[in-house]
Amino acid sequence: MQGYLYLLLSIGFEIFGTSMLKLSSGFTNVIPSIILIISFGIAFIFLLFSLKTLPLSKAYSIWAALGTAGTTLIGALFFNEILSVVNVIGIVVVITGVVIMNLDFTNKSVNPK
Repeated sequence: MQGYLYLLLSIGFEIFGTSMLKLSSGFTNVIPSIILIISFGIAFIFLLFSLKTLPLSKAYSIWAALGTAGTTLIGALFFNEILSVVNVIGIVVVITGVVIMNLDFTNKSVNPK
């Protein structure tokens, strides 16, 4: 369960860092640029922690899908980006794919060495 907590924290920092990409304006705005680098660093640290107990394929697929969905929603809510029906269908397809990938319950955790 702790692995999933680390994974959720990683996803949150990744979404926040990705949002800062927009505000950094190609690294020309210093503060958002620094925040995005720190956020990505923290996101990867939490992702590493999650991999102590979660399989790589499960952790990364969840991370990528929820990161994609989260940044799409942030773009629509805070940056006035269009959230079309096609975007919503795409997010649903990605998340459905991750759910299907993770239906195999035979490999629930990583065997620590």
